[in-house]
Amino acid sequence: MTELVDSKAETQERDASGVRRGVPRWAITLASVGVLTLLWEWFGRDINPVFGSYPSAIAAAFWDLIQSGKLQAATLESLQPFAVGYALAILLGVPLGLVIGRYRVVQAALGIYVTAGYAMPLVALVPLLVLWLGLGFAVKAAVVFLMSVFPICINTWLGVAAVPKSLIEVGKSFVAPNTVILRRIILPATLPYIMAGIRLAVGRAVVAMVIAEFFTTISGLGAIIINSANNFDTATMFVPIVVLMIMAIGLNGLIGVIERKVAPWQAEIAGRDRE
Repeated sequence: MTELVDSKAETQERDASGVRRGVPRWAITLASVGVLTLLWEWFGRDINPVFGSYPSAIAAAFWDLIQSGKLQAATLESLQPFAVGYALAILLGVPLGLVIGRYRVVQAALGIYVTAGYAMPLVALVPLLVLWLGLGFAVKAAVVFLMSVFPICINTWLGVAAVPKSLIEVGKSFVAPNTVILRRIILPATLPYIMAGIRLAVGRAVVAMVIAEFFTTISGLGAIIINSANNFDTATMFVPIVVLMIMAIGLNGLIGVIERKVAPWQAEIAGRDRE
């Protein structure tokens, strides 16, 4: 009788999960975006063009910028310091977080600076960075780096602190040196935290890229935003904003794909492989 009840419960659970998985998530996302776009189009047409716009006008402005080549050139100009600053943030933030989380002396010496750097309004440092680095490529990459390195470092640090002590004890029982424990045990266990930090840093890096273009030489996508706003061309102003949103979403998706490649066991543990 108990086996029959258990079997029926398992069947019902499979049926319920099948219903939940009947509609793909991408279809739900597309439906949500579609409904929001239609509502925006409907109500946006009643708004004064100086104060707002609507999707069809933004699409027309997007096509005009594409045809003139301005959008491609601005996007390429913005992506260069973004890529350099963001890559440097990953290359420095991950090892620094691992070392701070693993060694008590390093944590006591550097942890306070990392915490303070994350909490500090880094936008206030832009004028000082301009004095040091000028108005060109270097200062933009530096702003992106500073605004994205701390989330990566802190998430990695927290990930190291969350590694079960039993795993480290296993390494010590095999007389593994600290470098091997860090590379073979702590790093794989910390990968989900590292990827979460890299995802969080994407948004900050995109914001930093635009801020750098506002406060230094007005160029790239930031230049389109400022020039369009000054000309009260709201539809054109929305184009780079939408491009930046799509870029951030795409980078988050790419990071998710990389996470599934480098840490496939995490999806199995969390049960996301069944969705």
